[in-house]
Amino acid sequence: MKYSYQYRDNSFSFDLNPSGTTWQALYNDQIVEVELIRAEAGQLDFLLDGKPVSAVVSIDRANRWVTVNGQTLLLEQSDPVRKKTLTSAKPTGQLIAPMPGQVRAVQVTEGELVKKGQTLVIVEAMKMEMKITAQFDGWVKMLSVQVGKTVERDQILGVIQESSDPA
Repeated sequence: MKYSYQYRDNSFSFDLNPSGTTWQALYNDQIVEVELIRAEAGQLDFLLDGKPVSAVVSIDRANRWVTVNGQTLLLEQSDPVRKKTLTSAKPTGQLIAPMPGQVRAVQVTEGELVKKGQTLVIVEAMKMEMKITAQFDGWVKMLSVQVGKTVERDQILGVIQESSDPA
């Protein structure tokens, strides 16, 4: 799920995707693990990359006001971009799951050079296999999936950098 948040005069966005019993948040091409410990009566306790965090959440229609360590953020869920075709990458190089399913194969590793059209990940849903392919020549900057894991529609599976030099 894509979210955007406002802090002072700045806007930021991130993707939050389920990964087994935890969630993965992708922010600025960095993945952090989020594990929910408690969520009740406006109080959230969770681990953020293994570090405990407590937050107070207030809900006003579509807005979520989250206060952590005295700083309040306004979270708004972004409208997901739905593609009409079954392409697997946005022009930004993000590899996107076209549907919910299970990862059957990961055919590349981080740092590997790839060619346009090369199959990178295979996702299966309802006995259909979807091949997630590179949309351009480049290298695998980040992978966030493993064989056997369940993915959600529009979940980011990885990022391809349009360059032949991974440095």
